[in-house]
Amino acid sequence: MKILTAAQMREIDRITTEDLGLPSLTLMENAGVRFVEALRSRYAPLEKHRITILCGKGNNGGDGFVIARQLAMEGCAPRVVLLAEPSKLTGDTAVNYRFLTRAGLDPLVVCSMAEWALVKPGLLDSTMIVDAILGTGLARPLEGFYLEIVSDLNGGFPPVPVVAVDMPSGLPSDSGDYFGEAVRASMTVTFTAPKLSQIFAPNASLCGDLVVKQIGTPPHLLLERPDFFLNLLEPSDVTPLLGPRLPESHKGDFGHVLVIAGACGKTGAAVLAGSAALRVGAGLVTVATAESALATVAASMPELMTEALPETDTGSISTRAFDYDKLAGIIHSKTLLAIGPGIGQDPETVELVRRIVREFTLPMVIDADALNALVGVTELLDGRDRIIVITPHPGEMSRLAGIPTSDVQSRRVETARAMAMAHHIYVVLKGHRTLIAEPGGQVFVSTTGNPGMATAGMGDTLTGIIAAFLGQFSGHPPAQVISAAVYLHGLAGDLAASEVGEMPLVAGDIMRFFPRALREAVK
Repeated sequence: MKILTAAQMREIDRITTEDLGLPSLTLMENAGVRFVEALRSRYAPLEKHRITILCGKGNNGGDGFVIARQLAMEGCAPRVVLLAEPSKLTGDTAVNYRFLTRAGLDPLVVCSMAEWALVKPGLLDSTMIVDAILGTGLARPLEGFYLEIVSDLNGGFPPVPVVAVDMPSGLPSDSGDYFGEAVRASMTVTFTAPKLSQIFAPNASLCGDLVVKQIGTPPHLLLERPDFFLNLLEPSDVTPLLGPRLPESHKGDFGHVLVIAGACGKTGAAVLAGSAALRVGAGLVTVATAESALATVAASMPELMTEALPETDTGSISTRAFDYDKLAGIIHSKTLLAIGPGIGQDPETVELVRRIVREFTLPMVIDADALNALVGVTELLDGRDRIIVITPHPGEMSRLAGIPTSDVQSRRVETARAMAMAHHIYVVLKGHRTLIAEPGGQVFVSTTGNPGMATAGMGDTLTGIIAAFLGQFSGHPPAQVISAAVYLHGLAGDLAASEVGEMPLVAGDIMRFFPRALREAVK
């Protein structure tokens, strides 16, 4: 599902009406009908509610007029408050105002703070407020009596659910940044596609439960536009990978993942990455680690194969692993390489990572200290003839891109997309709303995951899952496979948090709940 800016949404509406011939009045009618459907699914029976609809003078208010008429047709008795002079209504909004009054639903007209103060006592019996004041065209923070109305709603006057039409009033469409006072909705019903501020923090939290309804725009209009590059991941993006395996399948069909990870004192990272790869379906997994770490890794899971690599005085993997073609022999015949968890930053290990990225061409997932090893030599990240996936957290991305972490966080989409396109690689920028950027410029946003996952080892499990998925789903587009891995990793974390809580959540819980995440995704 595409995520659109306000300008993109206006362009799609224009094409729908002008080029395809679907009247804008029909789009507004469809929006009202779909909104009432969403209300019914959440708050039925609607006829038992005393619903007050606050309408502005723009198209959002026009949607509100349609909603009022549709509710009346279903046996409700909605109350409409128009926050503008009727004479100032234009276009489809004015048409639907006439339809509303002809249906016997005359709005209360409120145009000032004094009039709002007079009307407020009569609204105390409301059991639900519909916010149809302002839509996606907001260009500046709220002020005047609109601000007072929104402040009253947020202050609990009246203390009932507020359901927003398309966008909570006061919320900008194109930014997750704080913009000023905005309606804190219990639910938001938006149309055609979600908007940026409805997806990214902190503004997304003001939307409550976000429901997206289609109102007549053909989906292909959005999909065929390369400039619409932001996509919201949904379960339907994951399910094509999760069908039953063929009866004649064997372990060679599902990839042999090589995990180069671990050092003295950091064996857990190697175990988490290797075991995660096995648990999510890799046919074979070999963990190559420092000699002193081997026994611990081998004892962790009997299904893992292991290889001992020479180590430095600090207990990390040494460049002597290249001697006598030892590393080349280990890498030979492997389907995919995952490198980085727990390997440390010894100068020899840094050089080892750089040589591996430079000299070997098999698909690879690069994480953790392997990313730090590439700081200053990002030209090695050349994915034109191979698949390279990097999985940085914001600090690692800061070092790779040579910009402050604050800049990464304030421009997450732009930063990930620029890195992916410049190096022809896949970038998984971890954090709230983890991003997957692909070489062609498309960016996918995962809505799964929770703050309980901000703990040691989570990235190691994600590395193993991505590697295993790429190994066993090589016939699918890499961006789809990587996105599915990210989505399911976060979903497993959400399921774990719902049972054990966020505070006690640890990385090992991801694999415990991963089977349930798979079942949830295919429902």
